[in-house]
Amino acid sequence: QVQLVESGGGLVQAGGSLRLSCAASGRTFSLYNMGWFRQAPGKEREFVAAINWSSGSTFYADSVKGRFTISRGNAKNTVTLQMNSLKPEDTAVYYCAATPGELSDYVGVWDYWGQGTQVTVSS
Repeated sequence: QVQLVESGGGLVQAGGSLRLSCAASGRTFSLYNMGWFRQAPGKEREFVAAINWSSGSTFYADSVKGRFTISRGNAKNTVTLQMNSLKPEDTAVYYCAATPGELSDYVGVWDYWGQGTQVTVSS
């Protein structure tokens, strides 16, 4: 089992920045790859970014490429999502996720999920 807890959401004006963190715990955590997804009201959950835990390679949705950065956090077993140049369309609940498999933008392959943190970008 892997437990994931997100933090760092909030309200920000368009053009601003936020940093999300995800703290992970559980057995053999180092074998899991990590990702971020988001879900806006009335929409399906969508992929945002992912990182291969062993190699550090990253993968982004086109909508956030160049604005968001996923990385392994300074604290052990944490992953962060630095979000810059935020837009109102980035407003959503952001979820941290973990998978023992290959990185994918498909929701179904991610086995573990956090409870989510709200990000609201005002225009």
